[in-house]
Amino acid sequence: MKKSRKGLIKKIALYLFVLVLCAVILYPYFVMFTTAAKTREEMYALNMTILPKDWKWSNFVDVWSQAPILRYFLNSVIVAGGATCIAILCGVPAAYAMSRMQFKGKGFFLGAVIMSQMFAPVVLLMGIYRLMLDLNLTNNLLGLILLNAAFNQAFAIWLLRGTFLSISPEMEQAAKIDGCGSVGSLTRVLLPMAAPGIVTTLIFVFINAWNEYTMALTLISTDTLKPITVGINVFNGFNMIQWQYMFATSLFATAPVIILFLCIEKHLVAGLTSGGVKG
Repeated sequence: MKKSRKGLIKKIALYLFVLVLCAVILYPYFVMFTTAAKTREEMYALNMTILPKDWKWSNFVDVWSQAPILRYFLNSVIVAGGATCIAILCGVPAAYAMSRMQFKGKGFFLGAVIMSQMFAPVVLLMGIYRLMLDLNLTNNLLGLILLNAAFNQAFAIWLLRGTFLSISPEMEQAAKIDGCGSVGSLTRVLLPMAAPGIVTTLIFVFINAWNEYTMALTLISTDTLKPITVGINVFNGFNMIQWQYMFATSLFATAPVIILFLCIEKHLVAGLTSGGVKG
């Protein structure tokens, strides 16, 4: 009886902890939502409250006519989608080689992959700008795609390597006995089995590229080429910040990531687990 009571208390405590944690995590989004529904006068009132006194739902519609938000969204989709595709296409064969092949310098390469994660883009910003200027890739979405893919490549290789290591080599050997070469066993056997890890890598790379701000702010000056993270600054005026429009746009900007996460959420836990194999 005492054990069952203790178990019930622990379960209730766990649920309360989860509820409190969720409330803390979701509170900024709640503030963003309530602020987005306020009038401009209420935003700058001295006695401003969290909840709007007069809910102005038209802010969520008006924001699309106040700035080329749809263009910003499309630019972000192009940059994040292109960077994700490049990172996955380059990461899969690199991770396969790191998990299945033996060659000189393999340990050094793995160390270099880890070391590359220590350098944030902001540290290398001046060099990056100079390089993009020499390549004529400033003010160009292609430059952002290549940079985002490059800075997420190490993470993709490391996570995909753990995924391939979690798959038994006997599966690949059986495919080779049936006549498949290295490429055939990779595409027909390993890739379907590594789908959870690939999906996990995909969503993390996409989120990182979608949320990138510093490089886009530095390299893009043309308004029609700005991604949503930079384009949202259009509501940051010289004399006044239109917080209601800025927060409304921010909520819209989080929607694609949430939708993508919900679509592939069932693969996420399996992918993270498979990527955690010691190698």
